[in-house]
Amino acid sequence: MKTTIDKAGRVVIPAAIRKRAGLKPGTELEVIMDDIAIHLVRTGPEPKLVRRGRRLIAKPMTKPENLPEVDLAVMVEEERNRWPW
Repeated sequence: MKTTIDKAGRVVIPAAIRKRAGLKPGTELEVIMDDIAIHLVRTGPEPKLVRRGRRLIAKPMTKPENLPEVDLAVMVEEERNRWPW
């Protein structure tokens, strides 16, 4: 999919990609630039380390309703179809 940059420097992420990635208005993204690409990475609260007995467990701090819906079967099929053989 192609998109363009408007006069204000904004980029529109196509609706199909926003839906698949679970991007909603207000979602925070980090913009990272390397030698060959610009990456948009979803940011969120870091997990919190919680002690359970003698172990530390990483507890997610993102609320379940803020997580994207993931259809694993569709993702696997898309990945399979990405390769030409």
